[in-house]
Amino acid sequence: MDLLKAMAVFVRIVETGSLTAAAQASDLSPTMVGNYLQALESRLGTVLVHRTTRKQKVSAFGHAYYARCVEVLGLVDDTERLALDHLQQPRGRLRVTAPVVFTNECLIPALPDYYRRYPEIKLDIVATDSLADLFDEGFEAAIRIGAFAGADVVARPLAPYRLVLCASPAYVAEHGAPTTPHTLGEHQCLTYAYPPRSAWHAAQSRWMLEGPDGPMSVAVDGRLKTDSADALRRAALSGLGIAMLPSMLIRDDIREQRLIEILPDFAAPERSMTLLYLQETRKSPKLRSFTEFVADRFGAETTDRA
Repeated sequence: MDLLKAMAVFVRIVETGSLTAAAQASDLSPTMVGNYLQALESRLGTVLVHRTTRKQKVSAFGHAYYARCVEVLGLVDDTERLALDHLQQPRGRLRVTAPVVFTNECLIPALPDYYRRYPEIKLDIVATDSLADLFDEGFEAAIRIGAFAGADVVARPLAPYRLVLCASPAYVAEHGAPTTPHTLGEHQCLTYAYPPRSAWHAAQSRWMLEGPDGPMSVAVDGRLKTDSADALRRAALSGLGIAMLPSMLIRDDIREQRLIEILPDFAAPERSMTLLYLQETRKSPKLRSFTEFVADRFGAETTDRA
């Protein structure tokens, strides 16, 4: 006999006033309800409900036993909810990947708040600008430059970021600042050599700018190319030339005048950012904790990244 089921049936008998009503409420046949009651009485060795052909009456012991059954069944429900809450609590290790600059300048500074909310999550973050095969390599979520689409992938847009032309005061003092985009070709331009399989894999030989008269493409060259935005920043700080860098990376340098914005009326196009994860894993509590946090902190409606 399923003791908990029998106790639940007995509670229904007491609360509905008859075996027939209890059967209807429990979606059981009257015979099955009677069998549960009889089995329970046999187990206890006493009568719970006095039954005649015309009426049924709960015994004195039955009333006392009913109160204990309600208490026990309530504890069982509470225990099951506790187990469910445990399963729903985000926990475990999550493997994610994101661009290097975004990881360093945005994601890492936000982690103290994330860990305060989700103390049982452990993150493995791979910072890379390469467009690896995200999910075949074991990543559960990815933040990538550009827009993506796929039937099996959830793609949530994040706030785009700006690129800024900049140089050090020392470079400007020695070489002057370009007065138009086309005079950039007369300067040392520090360019980014994108890694293989990245979304922007070609090395920069032209910079795209948008000015008062619309978009334009400007040929640039220089003595230094590197696949590291931080290296380009350090090269610009050292006076080696003009660089086009993410605003999130150089905002403090611009504010402290360690770098000067060049051609401020000519902006590089914004680059979109996308949060990616598989459709089949979207309900995972640990994944949802990360994706909702990132979307809330860096979503398309936010403006605090620049």
